[in-house]
Amino acid sequence: MTSSLESFQWRVLVSRRFWLAGLMGFAGGVPLLLTLTVLQAWLKAENVSLAAIGFLGLVGLPYNLKFLWAPLMDRFNPLGLGRRRSWLVISQCCLAAGIAILGLQDPLDGIWKVAAAACLVAFFSATQDVVIDAYRRESLADAEQGLGASMYTYGYRLGMLLVSAGGLILADVIGFAGVYLFMATLMLSMVVITILAPEPGDVKNPPHNLRTAFIEPFTEFFNRHEVSGGALLVLAFILFYKLGDNLASHMTIPFYLETGFSNTEIGTVVKFFGVAPLLFGVFIGGVLTLKAGLYKALIISGVLQGVSTAGFAVLSMVGYNLWWLAGVVAFENLTQGMGTAALLALMAYLTDRRFTATQFAMLSALATLPRVVLTAPTGWMVTQIGWVPFFVFSTLVAIPGLLLLLAFKSWFHDHTPADAST
Repeated sequence: MTSSLESFQWRVLVSRRFWLAGLMGFAGGVPLLLTLTVLQAWLKAENVSLAAIGFLGLVGLPYNLKFLWAPLMDRFNPLGLGRRRSWLVISQCCLAAGIAILGLQDPLDGIWKVAAAACLVAFFSATQDVVIDAYRRESLADAEQGLGASMYTYGYRLGMLLVSAGGLILADVIGFAGVYLFMATLMLSMVVITILAPEPGDVKNPPHNLRTAFIEPFTEFFNRHEVSGGALLVLAFILFYKLGDNLASHMTIPFYLETGFSNTEIGTVVKFFGVAPLLFGVFIGGVLTLKAGLYKALIISGVLQGVSTAGFAVLSMVGYNLWWLAGVVAFENLTQGMGTAALLALMAYLTDRRFTATQFAMLSALATLPRVVLTAPTGWMVTQIGWVPFFVFSTLVAIPGLLLLLAFKSWFHDHTPADAST
């Protein structure tokens, strides 16, 4: 990928477009845990059955299906503010209303009403994510996508932290209904940022009808990549790139407990201490993408992800040791953050600006598939082969993704999506 990397100055980190990426990430992170952690705590406090609480996990399905309605975001400019800002205002207003409606429900009066309101929040949250991803891609140059992804991730994590930690603390003071009304007001305030933000530049030949909006994003993607290794190779890479990391991460909590670590030690080392390396890794991944190029960033991050996964196999052989736990967790989170930033940059690079919302939604849904579906048999695998072979297998799973990346190396230099740069 060709870019003026040499002209990079650290002052770009304080430019408005990167801060907007962080603020929009914050807006995206706020609603997520309102249908997960906070909702679960609320329902448990109301003595709702664990079966019902578990079933409500399905309200997150819109995040995996968002590509089905994403073409509407590419086709229409409903408020005249531009394709991106118009849909952001709509989704954020609807989100604020949905969060308030959810907070006004009584779980004991009807769990289905709570489920319906939670689905509403998840739907508009997923819609907002589609538009935010499209806005970030269209507002930043190709070389800036990794760093933009870093700022977005920082904002997203801050929003999640505010809701999870802050929301649970506030619940003891103002109750869960008060928490949801407060978060609804906070979500509504994001509309001000959206209105003040500039609309990304004009796009040549945007979808002019629904058929074009729903069909061409997919036909364009497959036709464009057929010359350079094939679209299926690109999609397979996205599927496999973080598969090993996802397999290992899915079983880490049971692994820690079985190794002898207490809940307090896990909470302190894994959940608290591990945050800093993760955020630092996201930043390193973004800077690496900008300075070394996307291809090298993907290779370096992918190799380090595999090495960090192997660290769990070593920890399994070492056994109970807090220093080893801290080291393995820190390195794994660091490489996870690097890989996340590089992968988000790749997905942005793969999109055509005419269909950014649809193509980014398709790719991000594919990227989350391993975490949602393919990790299901990991518990069974551990019982069959044990922890060390399981983590070794998870490490080896990283190899196909790297080999696939080598298969279309030339594409990064020779093929650029139409209107891909800003």
